[in-house]
Amino acid sequence: MTGLQGVGLALAYLIGAIPIGLTVGLLLGTDVRRVGSGNIGATNVLRAFGAKIGVAVFIADVLKGVAGVALCRAFGMESWLLSMGALFVVLGHCFSIFIGFKGGKGVASSLGVMIALSPLAAAIAFGAWLVIVLPTRIVSLASLIGAAALPIAYYVLHMDSPETVVPLVAIALVVIGRHHENIERLLKGEEHRFGSNKQGASTSGEAEFEGNAKAGEA
Repeated sequence: MTGLQGVGLALAYLIGAIPIGLTVGLLLGTDVRRVGSGNIGATNVLRAFGAKIGVAVFIADVLKGVAGVALCRAFGMESWLLSMGALFVVLGHCFSIFIGFKGGKGVASSLGVMIALSPLAAAIAFGAWLVIVLPTRIVSLASLIGAAALPIAYYVLHMDSPETVVPLVAIALVVIGRHHENIERLLKGEEHRFGSNKQGASTSGEAEFEGNAKAGEA
């Protein structure tokens, strides 16, 4: 790895670290860290501001992943080093230097980096996410399945370069690790289903939820 490529990895991290959900919420007058689950990801933004804003943040986080990998490519990275760039983007999203090394759970940014690396693998993983979330409405469970599907789908499609899968496995582990509280609730059968136990939003646009139930975040 050259020094220039090292700079590329650092920039990939910084791109991932941009807290889009938090920024959008603040522009709209609400700190999403004080709403619902307290996460800055698209799912919590959707709860706080509705589908239009939530979907916009999700797409922005996905594009952040695409942009980070595209930048690494522009710095001459390929093979395993390009996958490392993808990992750095997701690490930036989950542990942002701009907000005290806190952040989202990495689902949307992981999808974005995979779209840039292998669109077909991204489509397979997103399909797995849909297969789970549509009947169950449990976003966290779907996110866990989707995260696990990413490196598997990539490996099946790119067996000729197995070394590139290692950083992608790390991405899956980061995303799964960020869902540790959700996993505990899933094991207890207490995980929140999206759209349930939702109370009306306050006049400030903040959405509250019974028992502070938390679902998986993007």
